[in-house]
Amino acid sequence: MQTYKVKTPRWLKRILPHGMVWEIADRNAVYLTFDDGPNPSVTPFVLAQLEQYNAKATFFCVGNNVARYPEVFKAVKAAGHTTGNHTYNHLNGWHTSSAHYLRNIAQADKHIESRLFRPPYGRIKLTQYRKLLRRYPDWKVYMWDILSGDFDTSITGQQCLTNVLEALEPGSIVVFHDSDKARERLEVALPGVLKYCRDRAWEMKALPA
Repeated sequence: MQTYKVKTPRWLKRILPHGMVWEIADRNAVYLTFDDGPNPSVTPFVLAQLEQYNAKATFFCVGNNVARYPEVFKAVKAAGHTTGNHTYNHLNGWHTSSAHYLRNIAQADKHIESRLFRPPYGRIKLTQYRKLLRRYPDWKVYMWDILSGDFDTSITGQQCLTNVLEALEPGSIVVFHDSDKARERLEVALPGVLKYCRDRAWEMKALPA
């Protein structure tokens, strides 16, 4: 049973901290993002697809994966994409002390060196959020407008594609995952989304740093 919202409800955006970015005011662009990599068996596929469609994107990387696969991480940056911090161990902020959460982010920053941050699962306590921005006042916390559901093993790649296309509009921030778990659905959905955007002459941009 699906327990997540594909399109982030407006009421949720209103009640969470004002500084979180859910969408971009842009009439002619969408913002594709990829969480949980880099992954040597999935990230190269994503990079090839983005290159084919002349698209740029943002990769929210897990620090431990960057440490394990530095060459894949370098390939992401060499292709002109933006990278962001996704903690070192993909921590759920709701289940983690603030001190440990901030240390884990700092550990990831040693490898990623980015001013962009996305909390894994979108779960971060208000105290963690405030402490994060006190420590890193120039950082941006990016959430999302559309959750593709590529991590959901109960749906097909076509259903994942439909999830995105039914909600997609200029300014949307879309979440995909360059992970082994998501691969089967990502390989169907990503090319379809890229073609859909190209056919509408929408730019595909990396998130602003």
